[in-house]
Amino acid sequence: MFLDNYLKLVKFSHTLFAMPFAVAAFFLAWQHTGESLPWVTLLWVVLAVVFARNAAMGFNRYADRKYDSENPRTQNREIPKGVISPMAALLFVVLNALLFMGVAWMINPLCFALSPVALLVILGYSLTKRFTALCHLVLGTGLALAPLGAWLALTAQFHTLPVLIAIAVLLWVAGFDIIYSLQDEGFDKEAQLYSIPRAIGRKKALMLSALLHTGAFSALVAASLIAQFQLIALSGTAIFGILLLYQHLIVSPNNLSRINIAFFTTNGIASIVWATLVIVEVLWR
Repeated sequence: MFLDNYLKLVKFSHTLFAMPFAVAAFFLAWQHTGESLPWVTLLWVVLAVVFARNAAMGFNRYADRKYDSENPRTQNREIPKGVISPMAALLFVVLNALLFMGVAWMINPLCFALSPVALLVILGYSLTKRFTALCHLVLGTGLALAPLGAWLALTAQFHTLPVLIAIAVLLWVAGFDIIYSLQDEGFDKEAQLYSIPRAIGRKKALMLSALLHTGAFSALVAASLIAQFQLIALSGTAIFGILLLYQHLIVSPNNLSRINIAFFTTNGIASIVWATLVIVEVLWR
């Protein structure tokens, strides 16, 4: 029960948004190096993603505890309900941040040197809604660090391919976060919080989300060409694009009833399918 409360605090199941891209990027990096598959390094990468996301989500819940207690949609979260105290949540954040840096140290010097920068981005996101509607892009940047970091973990060198994948993740996450934030447009106005829907309205927000998702798919296509994907991985990219389109077909300015399907189910499937087919093709080769 104790562990379950913290897993709920950080919505651990949502790790599937960033994790598949990180693992796929790792396998693409392994293919790039031509060396034997370093399973230990892969384990460190997985742990790094878990610890980083735990720290980010824990801090988000800690920083937003006042707003969560006032927003009807979030009043049942663990801190407002008193299931987890603010101090316990903060200690959880510190522990996971230290574990993340420790894992980065185990990976290589470059990843360790960049780990404080990564923490600054992923923790800083939680404060951005207080002063900019571009908070969705900051969230996207945080998750985009996962595939980039996975590539650096194995190669310790930057490359166009992981950068394109990171751009795709950034735009994809920002786009679906805009859709998700449509639910809180009214509350954001009352609480003086910033978001794209509050700034430009539902209709234009959905149009911007669609534009961002078009950019995400384009970046993923470019990455597919650079990686010289064959039929299996190209199918993954195509399915990803179809699922992006689907979520825009089921959500409209006047009907937000299917936001959870668009946000959780569709995007979760999209990331898992793309990464799985990429990994299968890499191993098949």
